[in-house]
Amino acid sequence: MLAARNLTLKRGGRVVVADVSATLEPGTITAIVGPNGAGKSSFLLGLAGLLTPASGTVALEHEDLAQLPARTRATAIGYLPQSPDIAWDVAVEALVALGRLPRRDRGAEAIESALGALALAPLRHRPIRQLSGGERARALLARVLAGEPRWILADEPLAALDLAHQLSLVAHLKACAAAGQGVVLVVHDLAIARNHADRVLVLKDGSLIANGPPSTALSPDVIALGWGVRAQWLGQSGAMALAAAAEPEQMKRQI
Repeated sequence: MLAARNLTLKRGGRVVVADVSATLEPGTITAIVGPNGAGKSSFLLGLAGLLTPASGTVALEHEDLAQLPARTRATAIGYLPQSPDIAWDVAVEALVALGRLPRRDRGAEAIESALGALALAPLRHRPIRQLSGGERARALLARVLAGEPRWILADEPLAALDLAHQLSLVAHLKACAAAGQGVVLVVHDLAIARNHADRVLVLKDGSLIANGPPSTALSPDVIALGWGVRAQWLGQSGAMALAAAAEPEQMKRQI
């Protein structure tokens, strides 16, 4: 269990997440969504223990995350930032192997599994800086997977991937959840959240405006409140598409 309890976060002296409470369960995929500037990335940082709360707590299995040893946090939570930096031009395999550092072992089987899951085995000897943006994004996520964390927290992991690799990654993350890992993703594509998440958290202006199964957390009313658009879901469950149009007042402001 990973839980935020009345969590308030500040960045640059400004409140970016305000009094948010949510309990996330292992064995599930949770999508965090919201308009630009809603506080999604900051909330994920807070859940990862990488942003000190201004108030409130984050609990990992009922223990205050801030009080746990760094190595305990690092083995329990694998975090992928939205725009990660790579300091050295190492080979793909060496980068992925860095995910084993918190566990202090070679973890050859876990590394091979991560390379395979992200279709990186043919690129294992290629230097990172010779990869495309999408290939680099896959390598960085493979590093997280190689660490075999109990929780995978990823900020927009699908953004740089083409459609085939998006579907492949979603399938792998579903398998991770089915095996008992908790998966938490910040996503902008509401159809991905609607079709593949077990639970959706909707943030707006740092506040939680919806928390529940996708069918209710991403209802047309919630989308209108959060994004200011009229929306309708089309298709059948598991393969739904979103048809949306700006509200009249918003359209007037854009003219």
